[in-house]
Amino acid sequence: MATKWTLDPAHSELTFKVKHMMISNIKGNFTNFTAEIDADDDTFANARTTATIQTDSVSTHNTDRDNHLKSAEFFNVEANPTITFESSALNNEVTGNLTINGITKPVTLDVDFNGINVDPWGNTKAGFSFEGKINRKDFGLNWNAALEAGGVMVSEEVKIAGELQFVKQA
Repeated sequence: MATKWTLDPAHSELTFKVKHMMISNIKGNFTNFTAEIDADDDTFANARTTATIQTDSVSTHNTDRDNHLKSAEFFNVEANPTITFESSALNNEVTGNLTINGITKPVTLDVDFNGINVDPWGNTKAGFSFEGKINRKDFGLNWNAALEAGGVMVSEEVKIAGELQFVKQA
């Protein structure tokens, strides 16, 4: 029988980084997301994962940029309120289906299992770190602008990363 682990949002973060004007990186995060792991044992071998991210929770700490990301030129939050990820195996990497803007593509992320510990209140917790990259155009995030000196405003490659803590359910 599988054990369910649910995300501890107070101790988790989901971030992204994209090259801007080909000279610097802009970082952002999503502040509202959930995730679950169904695992056969505490090794998490072949665990099944699901995650749901609320697209309107995107934050780059710049209101104008955040509003642009929420618009139809990027996440189109009114038509696509969530990003989802589902996988059927979790080892040193996780391959699953990522859906952004209604477009589903397989992605592979590098995963570090950081161990299990019990907090002072008796909750068993597991920690994971992950990172990977996607091409935003694969998911219909096509907006861009050409630069006078050559190149484009926003790179196609987006680096994604997370620090996730899960609570074992009784």
